[in-house]
Amino acid sequence: GPVAETFRVIQGAVTEEYVRSTQGVFQFELSGDGGGTWYIDLKTKGGSAGFGKPPVTADVVMSMSSADFVKMFTDKLKLFMAFMPGNSSIKGDMMLTPSLEKML
Repeated sequence: GPVAETFRVIQGAVTEEYVRSTQGVFQFELSGDGGGTWYIDLKTKGGSAGFGKPPVTADVVMSMSSADFVKMFTDKLKLFMAFMPGNSSIKGDMMLTPSLEKML
């Protein structure tokens, strides 16, 4: 589905350099189609992204609908715009989110 496809693209965009410069782990709690727990690990060597809980504790946990998530990445929406709707929430180290934006 679109969520899995988005994470495939993200996985392909993860580089050592991003991991070195970011040192953060993002967890996404997605509701709706293709939802569930997904992660982007920009801390562990090599980095990774995919379905399930991250291999290490997440620094940032974001909750939103899977549709909003896909839109956020495919439209290259500014991350923070995605949190304008009241049905989304973000917890954790906000300082790390701009590095996720850079990766897009």
